[in-house]
Amino acid sequence: MQPTNTQDPAYFHQVVDCQWACPAHTPVPEYIRLIAQRRYDDAYMVNWVSNVFPGILGRTCDRPCEPACRRGRVEDHNLPKPEPVAICRLKRVAADFKSDVRARMPHPLPANGKRVACVGAGPASLTVARDLAPLGYEVTVFDAEARAGGFMHQQIPRFRLPEHVIDEETGYVFALGAQFRPGERIASMRTLLGQGYDAIFVGSGAPRGRDLDLPGRKEAAAHIHIGIDWLASVSFGHVTSAARRVIVLGGGNTAMDCCRSARRLGGEDVKVIVRSGYDEMKASPWEKEDAQHEGIPIINFHVPKAFVHEGGKLTGMLFEIVRAEYDAQGRRQLVPTGEPEAFFACDEVLIAVGQENAFPWIERDVGIAFDRWGLPELGQGTFQSSLPQVFFGGDAAYGPKNIITAVAHGHEAAISIDLFLRGQDVAQRPPPHVNLVSQKMGIHEWSYDNDPSTDPRYKVPWAQAEKALASIAVEVELGFDPATAAKEAHRCLNCDVQTVFTPQLCIECDSCVDICPTDCITFTTNGEEAELRQRLHAPSLHPEEPLFVSLPLKTGRVLVKDEDMCLHCGLCAERCPTGAWDMQKFLLLTAKAGGAFKDIAMSAERTGV
Repeated sequence: MQPTNTQDPAYFHQVVDCQWACPAHTPVPEYIRLIAQRRYDDAYMVNWVSNVFPGILGRTCDRPCEPACRRGRVEDHNLPKPEPVAICRLKRVAADFKSDVRARMPHPLPANGKRVACVGAGPASLTVARDLAPLGYEVTVFDAEARAGGFMHQQIPRFRLPEHVIDEETGYVFALGAQFRPGERIASMRTLLGQGYDAIFVGSGAPRGRDLDLPGRKEAAAHIHIGIDWLASVSFGHVTSAARRVIVLGGGNTAMDCCRSARRLGGEDVKVIVRSGYDEMKASPWEKEDAQHEGIPIINFHVPKAFVHEGGKLTGMLFEIVRAEYDAQGRRQLVPTGEPEAFFACDEVLIAVGQENAFPWIERDVGIAFDRWGLPELGQGTFQSSLPQVFFGGDAAYGPKNIITAVAHGHEAAISIDLFLRGQDVAQRPPPHVNLVSQKMGIHEWSYDNDPSTDPRYKVPWAQAEKALASIAVEVELGFDPATAAKEAHRCLNCDVQTVFTPQLCIECDSCVDICPTDCITFTTNGEEAELRQRLHAPSLHPEEPLFVSLPLKTGRVLVKDEDMCLHCGLCAERCPTGAWDMQKFLLLTAKAGGAFKDIAMSAERTGV
């Protein structure tokens, strides 16, 4: 193997699995350490720079960081069900316990004379507005609804995301100078282009829910609803009750929100019926668990065939029972079992089988190209359309995803808009800010806690079931208290504090090998990666995780460290007699438009360990 190039920021970034997995690349260990020190304002600002909505995401994020967390892997043989650090819910802690942070937010630069329109007030548009307004751009955000937030406000139930949290964090955006034009639906791209905006960002989401054209659909239409439309009606108070027997079709997070909302609105017999298997459902594992915790069954491998009605009154649904079969390439096919069709009685059906993009307001002759799926054709990584001054992001760009992905799109689109309006090449992306600082304090001490807790994951407390299920507005999760949050934060392995090796100082005494608690360090002859992984002291169980390979040492051997196994405990550096090892904290802040917000994050980070 070639020696590892630790000068490439991507290497150490990849070692911080949680940050690498986050679409917005939030410095996760950094803010977790700050929470452990009860420095909630600093933790919030580190989050705010990256993900814009810490309080919202601390309750609703899809948490791609948590499956990536190495805590779950290193405990694989120690606990029956090893679990990652509660990264998402610790984010909420920063939001819940911070003080007034408005004074720490940037002061906008003088107006630069450029005007930017954002269509839709969802997370992608608000991120663009947050990033561009402080740079002196006149940013106007249009939305058909009266309050900002997009689907965060309209489709996420209040028992998961209270309204005051949305209003607070969207309010920070407009406090920076962006203008909000509520109740103004953009009906024509041509008209908007004619209003003199220098750039337009489309963040209008994927607003159309998919329907099911099955027998009985038209006849029983009064009792069958599209899930996202029904959730919006609940949010706006147009729907205040559900039928006694409710079937929810679909296996995504929207379906979970529908069934849990129906349960709170009077549904006594609420069930989710899905065509796929339980493990193949698109809903996050915790969303499924939360629904089942509230007594809602999930019935798998049932394909909807017909709505059954009597004189227009819905009485139930028919389903074909199937099983999954896989071919040699692992492709799944749902095959009928031959059992009789299953009938489930119901009074109301909520269809949550997917969402689609809808751009009826964009005339097809204004110069914006769309692909055969109806999505805009965009520059790779730039989010720029075929009409150079028009950019897309969030669900409007590549179809339905989640809030944190929309935020990541917004950051990148804001960079592109800033470059475009300054006459520069939008494909030439600015690099991230990278810092690598030794944590040595004396000979054998570090400026971070290198003794992570062995505690299992702490559970977030819930409101009492009878209280939570009695109202659509009672928040279910209560969040960690400060003491529990500190204990959960100490489960973090400090993956961003890197073990930095200087081969010229190594005398190959094997002291680091002897002291390493996970046997992740090996001195050996070099070789091809697949073969080399077999010769390490501890089995390399996750080949997708990187190996550190040193330059050749004096004996011709190389030092190999399995990054997946390393606990970042610093014992190798404490034992090393020559100082060949050091513990250095790696901080990566992704680029923002115009270099904005770096100073804010750095000021929070300076004493963050």
